[in-house]
Amino acid sequence: MLSGHWKLPIIVSLSFGAKRFKEISRNVPGITDWMLSKELKDLEVNKLVTRTVLDTFPPTVNYTITQHARSLDKLLLELLEWGLRHREPIRNG
Repeated sequence: MLSGHWKLPIIVSLSFGAKRFKEISRNVPGITDWMLSKELKDLEVNKLVTRTVLDTFPPTVNYTITQHARSLDKLLLELLEWGLRHREPIRNG
């Protein structure tokens, strides 16, 4: 469900609010459009992301995280804090 390099950064990007495809792409450095598309589809299938097509011209597509994904907020914050606490010792070996 959350395997792979890109899913967590995508969820973190969307945790700050609804975004369009290119906004997510800018928030997740290094991800290709192909990989972002694939990962968003996987997240949608696993009920972690909702894709909404707005009736505009041209059509606008927004992505948001679901309440199911919101349940990861505490875990993601813990991971962030852990990374901040341990990054210097890891870098310095």
